[in-house]
Amino acid sequence: MFNHYSVMLDESIKLLNIKPDGVYVDMTLGGAGHAKAIFEKLNKGKLICFDQDILAIDNAREVFVGKDNVYLINKNFEFFKETIEDLNIDSVDGVIFDLGVSSMQFDLPERGFSYRYDAKLDMRMNQDAQLSAYEVVNNYPFNDLVRIISRYGEEKFAVQIVRNIEKAREKQPIETTFELVEIIKQSLPQAVLKKKGHPAKKTFQAIRIEVNKELEVFEKALVDAIESLNVSGRVVVISFHSLEDRLCKNIFKEYTTSKLPKDLVDVRGMEDVKYQLVKNKVVLPSDDELSENSRSKSSKLRVIEKTR
Repeated sequence: MFNHYSVMLDESIKLLNIKPDGVYVDMTLGGAGHAKAIFEKLNKGKLICFDQDILAIDNAREVFVGKDNVYLINKNFEFFKETIEDLNIDSVDGVIFDLGVSSMQFDLPERGFSYRYDAKLDMRMNQDAQLSAYEVVNNYPFNDLVRIISRYGEEKFAVQIVRNIEKAREKQPIETTFELVEIIKQSLPQAVLKKKGHPAKKTFQAIRIEVNKELEVFEKALVDAIESLNVSGRVVVISFHSLEDRLCKNIFKEYTTSKLPKDLVDVRGMEDVKYQLVKNKVVLPSDDELSENSRSKSSKLRVIEKTR
């Protein structure tokens, strides 16, 4: 079940600059690939891992059996700040986000994340959550669906897709992933259908983001993570689509750009910036990794450090 490839593993662990006695947080446990690599570099340090999917937590319990310096938290990472406070931890030395859906979630047909398998519409990372893809597809009003698919999927043909969704659900509920895929295909021009890549990818991405409120919780958690850093602590973010990467880039820019007038910085030596980018340019996967794992293709890595 957890045949998991950790994207940009070597690069991310190196850029975390792990201290053996530090406190580190894996915000997206998944198959525990990054978590295991962090743990191997710890001595007296602590590792806190978040995942709202109980399957990931159960897997990690076996990986870290008997390790009392590993804390497995079955919650969304939006609860990061409250959780470390409950653990009597004031600040941390490193945080990693490996965003999106884990390979395990994609590869389990019954989870309904993938357009490659016929399954009930679901897409919930937290199986106890109320909102699923079924509710979004069958109950959301026209304008809301168009907004979601346009914004989160960056799909040019959102209006046509939603019109056909409305026509289909007037007759009967749209129950499965393949039913939705067929509706999407019927909504797209032949020129688009002939292009490389699955025609349902953008729409499925958009619905998944809405179901799990991914951008909203990421923004909150990223700000909390940055604010929690010790001096020389770092936050590493691996993202897989432009919306996540743009959000990360903009937040990093806010924290690394002075709010003071330029003359005060240049003439008086005043400075209000406490953070810097470790890499000025986004880090992309190596050619070797791309040849090993096609899912790494769209990944981007950014890293920020607290300097004072």
